[in-house]
Amino acid sequence: MSGVEIGIGQRPRTPTQIAVKLLWTGVWLAYLSAPVSDLLHGGHSDGVRVLGVVGLVAFVAWYFTLIFRTGRGETNGLVFGSLAVLAAQSSVLALTLGREWLVLFVYVSVASGAALPSRYARLTVPAVCVLMTVVALSVPEGDEYLASLLLPSLLAGFSMIGVRALIRTTIELREARATVAQLAANEERLRLARDLHDLLGHSLSLITLKSELAGRMLPDHPERAAEQVADIENVSRQALADVREAVTGYRRPRLPGELAGARVALSAAGITVRLPEEPDLTEVASETESALAWALREAVTNVVRHSGAHRCVVELVRRQTLEGPVLELSVEDDGSGADGGPGTGLTGMRERLEKVGGTLETGGARPGFRLVARVPLDQGAVGSGA
Repeated sequence: MSGVEIGIGQRPRTPTQIAVKLLWTGVWLAYLSAPVSDLLHGGHSDGVRVLGVVGLVAFVAWYFTLIFRTGRGETNGLVFGSLAVLAAQSSVLALTLGREWLVLFVYVSVASGAALPSRYARLTVPAVCVLMTVVALSVPEGDEYLASLLLPSLLAGFSMIGVRALIRTTIELREARATVAQLAANEERLRLARDLHDLLGHSLSLITLKSELAGRMLPDHPERAAEQVADIENVSRQALADVREAVTGYRRPRLPGELAGARVALSAAGITVRLPEEPDLTEVASETESALAWALREAVTNVVRHSGAHRCVVELVRRQTLEGPVLELSVEDDGSGADGGPGTGLTGMRERLEKVGGTLETGGARPGFRLVARVPLDQGAVGSGA
């Protein structure tokens, strides 16, 4: 199933996703072994067996239709009607064929919890159990089966209600995170716009003023005009340096952002990833963090493009060495070990680390490839995670 992903709370859209959901849902049909065994060994006539098979197939088909249609925006009335059909089928089959068919009510309870909003499902799940109790007391020896089916029916139905609530919360959390990320990006754009305005507004105004002044001085006072031109050159150079500094700060990568990006990139490539917990970098110099962030980005890019790996582990820990505390980033995969080949950006990575006094180590792992980037720390702590 590598590379197959069905989002939580989302309908399957491709044949592969449909097959995966069908397989996952079909596993639970194993509990229908009791009705099937009753058809084969219950001593029914051939006609009754045929009707029982038709009824069971119709029940399963209707059950799957209801489960797969969940989330497509049907009205509650249509869902209620579908559940009523399932409940009627269960009642008729149990009353006519015997106690073994009471297990069908468990599937009705599951479908109720999966297909209805929780405010309705909290009522329909107990209602299904009440109906099962009534039917069980109406069939021979049904009360003996009731004790073993009543609790599973309740638990299965309310478990599906809880799963749907969890799905809804997860979706809302993802949307909230996306909104926060968008707001952060907008705020960063506004910050850059403010910085550029503050940096260039005064400088460009001064350049314009001195240019006009130099133009007026040029015919009669070329020496003084030359002084103004020299001032214009100095102001423009300083403005260019300020802009470069501002843009460098704007483009400087951060480790939390690169860790999040690594998860997205590796997961999209079908690579199982294990990342550290979000580190505490409040006391880590921005240049040090930026160097490690660049190293992480380049390492993840190499894993995705060149390694052919199925698993990647990223660790971020603080270690005490003879030279002092260091912050260590390691990226290890189980691929072909081709990460260290030419043209993978390791030279640029090593140069960035050396600028902050760091080191880079690369080498083969069993199996795969391992990259370790270390930078010195005077103080600060970094949370590590498995």
